[in-house]
Amino acid sequence: MASILTGAARVAHSAASNVLAAGQIRVGDEIPALSVKEDNPEQSFTLDLRGKNIILGVPGAFTPPCSSQVPQYIQDYDKYKAKGIKDIYVVAVNDAFVTKAWKDKLAPQGTGVRFIADDKGELTSNLGLIFDASGLLGSPRSKRYVIVAQDNKVQFIAVETEPADITVTASDVVLSQIG
Repeated sequence: MASILTGAARVAHSAASNVLAAGQIRVGDEIPALSVKEDNPEQSFTLDLRGKNIILGVPGAFTPPCSSQVPQYIQDYDKYKAKGIKDIYVVAVNDAFVTKAWKDKLAPQGTGVRFIADDKGELTSNLGLIFDASGLLGSPRSKRYVIVAQDNKVQFIAVETEPADITVTASDVVLSQIG
């Protein structure tokens, strides 16, 4: 009986992830104003996307690919600021305790890069950028993507074909896309 329920749950997770990802956000679309968290797990807010901002979606805090990708954004932070970027948001479908600990590990001296917990996956789902990672990470997670947002609208978007890949979402590639 347990294996039947487990199998049904996996199918439901996969189906839900596929349905949610069906409507992927595109250039020109408005980014939904949905609640996320940062350092305080009891305090929700919406991303302030006035001006030009970067949203980097990653499958999971502390995973090896994500932990190798994000430091380059931290290192390049001043280059982004020089190109007129107001904020860089690293968004993971994790809770705020995890994203805060990850930020502390990756940037022990501090950073202007903001680590965001999409703890319920609502933002990621509404962007159409969720996938079923239950086999490896236990639940649906964010695809690896980057959005350049201008005044709450998608100006540029790149999504990796495979979640572990870091090609079109690498910091140097994104910097070259910003005019």
